[in-house]
Amino acid sequence: MISVIFPAAGKGKRMGLGYNKIFMDLAGKPIFLQTMLKFSACEFVDELILVAEPNECAGLKKLVASVPGLKPCKVVAGGKERQDSVYNGVKAVSEEAEIILVHDAARPLIEEDIIKAVVAEVRNTGAAICAVPVKDTICRVNQELDLVEVPDRSVLWAIQTPQGFKRDLLIEAEESAKAEKFLGTDESSLVRRLGHKVKVVMGSYRNIKITT
Repeated sequence: MISVIFPAAGKGKRMGLGYNKIFMDLAGKPIFLQTMLKFSACEFVDELILVAEPNECAGLKKLVASVPGLKPCKVVAGGKERQDSVYNGVKAVSEEAEIILVHDAARPLIEEDIIKAVVAEVRNTGAAICAVPVKDTICRVNQELDLVEVPDRSVLWAIQTPQGFKRDLLIEAEESAKAEKFLGTDESSLVRRLGHKVKVVMGSYRNIKITT
């Protein structure tokens, strides 16, 4: 069984809308619903977990319950940080789930081939993410905005979602981080912190996160 967690408890401040950007209309449906429908269309996906702002959960439960063809979906309240929200989603995953995917609710242009590739690598190694090689030269600066370093672009990749993990591995990573009050940048950073390798599969430059 494969479950997918969609963190969607953000404020959308960079969009300047005054409300959560996932509710914006995209081709006749809210962004988050377009994203969830992409995964729902995958035969190998069994369960959807939407993690939302606590005061938005009641309305979202009614909304998703009315969508034809949507895979079984739970709506749970998010936490202060994205990491807290994902942890809440992990706790809501069915016990039968063997693999958990985490995908940004604001990435509606994901393609099924990428999802399949991530799942296949998770089955092989236990942990996988999708990413794309960066096109721009990236620099590192200090607090005074002095250029400190220009890393070799050939080894730099931009991480996307979905990120996928064996269930037990992700639970261990989340609980370890919570116990030691470690805040990571994403789920893969929590897994790597345990000493477990994370494989990278090719994503897509179309798989953008709508943020601005």
